[in-house]
Amino acid sequence: MVRAVVVVALILAFFSVDAYAYDKEMAKRFDGMFSQFTPEMVAKRPCEVDGKGLFEMIKKKEPFVLLDIRTPQEMEIVGITYKNTIRIPMHELFKEENLNKLPKDKKIVVVCHTGTRAVAAAMALMATGFQNTIYFKGGISSLATEAGRNVVGTLW
Repeated sequence: MVRAVVVVALILAFFSVDAYAYDKEMAKRFDGMFSQFTPEMVAKRPCEVDGKGLFEMIKKKEPFVLLDIRTPQEMEIVGITYKNTIRIPMHELFKEENLNKLPKDKKIVVVCHTGTRAVAAAMALMATGFQNTIYFKGGISSLATEAGRNVVGTLW
């Protein structure tokens, strides 16, 4: 009985070491990425735009592209027809040939289904050097709701 308890304790100790460990190199990379987002930087250059803000950008004819990072299946069912849309699924976004499709001289507004993936992709793009990247808050459903509030035809 004592022997079984000791064996179980050793097994638990072995597995708990991994449970409390973390990838220190990855943490350093994330620290380098997220340390840029100080309160002062975020106040000067917000990282997000909502539906109202996006339609204001369209009305003012600001130069930007929508970057749709949803899956091909999501894009097939519900599509964005805005003329300045680039469609690159998130799982393919950081391939060199796809990064080369992104503008360096325009704002990039990242859109996904709910906004969650867009946050991650926008932060990674900024850390990669695309400093004019923001994410669309609320995702495609929020975009559709806001589009319904605007007069179609006056925007495009």
